Amino acid sequence: MQKAIELTNITKTFGDVIANKDINLTIKKGEILALLGENGSGKTTLLNILSGIYYPDNGKIFIDGKEVKINSPKDAFNMGIGMVHQHFKLIDVFSACENIILGLNDGFLCNMKKHKKNIDALAKKYGFIIDLDKKVFDMSISEKQTIEIVKQLYRGTDFLILDEPTAVLTPQEIIQLFKVLKVMKNDGKSIIIITHKLQEVLSISDRVSVLRKGELVGTVDTKDATKESLTEMMVGEKVILNIERSTPTNVTKRLEISHLNCIHRTGVHALKDVSFDLNAGEILGVAGIAGSGQRELLEAIAGVQHCKAGSSIIYYDPISGKEEQLIGKNPKEIKKLGISFSFVPEDRLGMGLIGNMDIIDNMMLRSYENGKTPFLEYKEPTILAKDVKDKLEVITPSIHTKIRKLSGGNVQKVLVGREIASFPKVLMTAYAVRGLDINTSYTIYNIMNDEKKSGTAVLYVGEDLDVLLALCDRIMVICNGRITGIVDARTSDKQTIGHLMTNNEISGEENE
Repeated sequence: MQKAIELTNITKTFGDVIANKDINLTIKKGEILALLGENGSGKTTLLNILSGIYYPDNGKIFIDGKEVKINSPKDAFNMGIGMVHQHFKLIDVFSACENIILGLNDGFLCNMKKHKKNIDALAKKYGFIIDLDKKVFDMSISEKQTIEIVKQLYRGTDFLILDEPTAVLTPQEIIQLFKVLKVMKNDGKSIIIITHKLQEVLSISDRVSVLRKGELVGTVDTKDATKESLTEMMVGEKVILNIERSTPTNVTKRLEISHLNCIHRTGVHALKDVSFDLNAGEILGVAGIAGSGQRELLEAIAGVQHCKAGSSIIYYDPISGKEEQLIGKNPKEIKKLGISFSFVPEDRLGMGLIGNMDIIDNMMLRSYENGKTPFLEYKEPTILAKDVKDKLEVITPSIHTKIRKLSGGNVQKVLVGREIASFPKVLMTAYAVRGLDINTSYTIYNIMNDEKKSGTAVLYVGEDLDVLLALCDRIMVICNGRITGIVDARTSDKQTIGHLMTNNEISGEENE
């Protein structure tokens, strides 16, 4: 297979931090290459160099055997290199078609009719499902990702880079994406995927390259690899991939949600008559296609989502035994009851962390009101920052580094670590391991199990059905804002949950 792109001795540093060191990497024509590595291993930096966002301190880049200089994203674009980032670069108020053609040199007048015809033909060629007139702010995550990929292809991209393309997709959407990628590969496109999902790597890629601490450990043919062998390459030692799920003990009701109804900003029902119990000493998983009401559910419990009259969320205090109605209380009042809200949306910095503040200051966001003097107290937030950094192995020059300078996975570690460290009576997490390497993901799973054993009620919204079945005690499935079933995670399977995820009919609870 012919070489398409060759990187030789690529080195990139940021101050004293070596992001990439003497990396030699080859991408072939008509192949899917997966790039693996722990958070902060240099994956995104390397591909940012290839896409013109960064310039290497040392090394050379060859395209079709010819040395090139990529000084900007425009240079990369002119050489047929396109990158779809974790955080999409779309304008919300524009339509799909307008976003795709934005920036193209179309002369004095834009022939929208011609563009629509050409884009529609391109979409049909590769199997994309796309509504060209739909506004971005009305789109699901998978629709936005489709627009980003089509945008690159419409501009003549031959080398497509995808950074965590499945992080926010449902199983059905991932299957559709992989079908499209295989068609692109057969059409001669070269595709590079950054991902942490080893099962997907084994199912979609032709070869796998692994980075560790900024260096290329090696490249293997996917047919010769296993989850265990790839994990060992990433970590440098054998890792036991096992979620230690304990048997629930002293299970008591902590939250009672009854007839919960919420309206989305678009005017449609986000939650429709949702009722269930969340118990201390157990992990209740929440499964569902993206946009089924998971976000609104957690926000309603946290006090940041308006609920209709008749909705009820009762909190049972484990110390006083009092029953507290959470509907009508603001987040500050709910926080005082010991309910920790850890929601990780598609934009990690959009809620909960401030990009221009360092790790210590972001830890202080949880505790600044507890100070006994008019001055900010840094001692405890500093201790917490160091603890989170060490326990979750956050890759950062120091705890004084601004959050926005960390890789996406390390931002995630800081957020999740801070929430877990607050010793909550109720811990709610949405996509807690999104973008995290497999080693850290399993650390998070086991920490959640420890929280359960300590008597915390854990509500875990996840996207990986295998993890939900292995980690949780019960799994609640939401479809179009309704609960379609609550099953015992120990006796259920992916087929049952998958059916409930697409079934609008409400089934009876199958409690333990």
